[in-house]
Amino acid sequence: MIKVGIPRSLLYYSYFPLWRAFFTEMGAEVVVSPETNKAILDAGLRSALDETCLPVKLFFGHVLALTGSVDYLLVPRLISVEPKAYICPKFMGLPDMLRARIPNLPPLIDVAVDFSRGTGNWENVLSSMGRLLAGDRRLIRQACRSAQAAQSLFQEQLEKGWLLPEALNGAAGERGTERPAPPSPGSGRLNIALLGHDYNIYDEYISMNLIKRLRSMGARVATADLVSQAVIDEQAGTLPKKLFWTLGKKMIGAAFAFCDSGQFDGIIYVSSFGCGPESLVGELLARWVKRRRGIPFMLLTIDEHSGAAGLVTRLEAFTDMLLRREKG
Repeated sequence: MIKVGIPRSLLYYSYFPLWRAFFTEMGAEVVVSPETNKAILDAGLRSALDETCLPVKLFFGHVLALTGSVDYLLVPRLISVEPKAYICPKFMGLPDMLRARIPNLPPLIDVAVDFSRGTGNWENVLSSMGRLLAGDRRLIRQACRSAQAAQSLFQEQLEKGWLLPEALNGAAGERGTERPAPPSPGSGRLNIALLGHDYNIYDEYISMNLIKRLRSMGARVATADLVSQAVIDEQAGTLPKKLFWTLGKKMIGAAFAFCDSGQFDGIIYVSSFGCGPESLVGELLARWVKRRRGIPFMLLTIDEHSGAAGLVTRLEAFTDMLLRREKG
């Protein structure tokens, strides 16, 4: 059986159900790299260029964790997933960066994902991937349907604020392959909106268990995944100019929706050091959140040198301030 490796990093947190369902239906065994740990991060730091951001360095580490144990590595050339909008430029060049820096790589499934002109779709992308593994058109069509159904279910469950374990684990029940569910409402005293790219806030190692720490401090946490794409598009459309970074638009649209709901005591935005689009989005959010609702806003920047002690101190100060504000 062919083994297809999927690094547990970057857009794994957005499209893993799609990819896993597709390759499983194609008859391949899907192998996911282990959860992030110090060894994986250190390996990525040694292999990637110093100038790259933390998530890309971490991606290198997850690729290295799979190298030598799979027949193919899934590293799509992600350019655009919606018309007239784009993903980070580094995502476009990931296959080339890996080939330049890591020797003895397995063959890469590096099909381009480019919907910027409004003509591309996931069925075409998946079909191109499928032709690398088999020539059976009927099997490929069935795999495409299964993959898109799995992704639709995943997205529906995200917006409802809960996930069934079966949505990601399936019958195999492999521990650790599931994406952490967006936090559901609890009994906390504070409502905090936590914004940031999925691969930053859901990776417990590089986020230093941020969600769990906030909950332990008496906060109910909501993420951008709870906001539908239609609402994100509507809210982001209130900007004077269109933001053509898909991931940045998600953060801004969700932040505006949270602000307008009037239900949140504070907003935290997690950014990775060295990310150009995030530096712009963070500044926009800080200004617009204050202007729209005057909600307290905190920017957390993470990199490979970030430590838990500093994070905890800032979180404690932020939540204490929110509690005093609530009482006053």
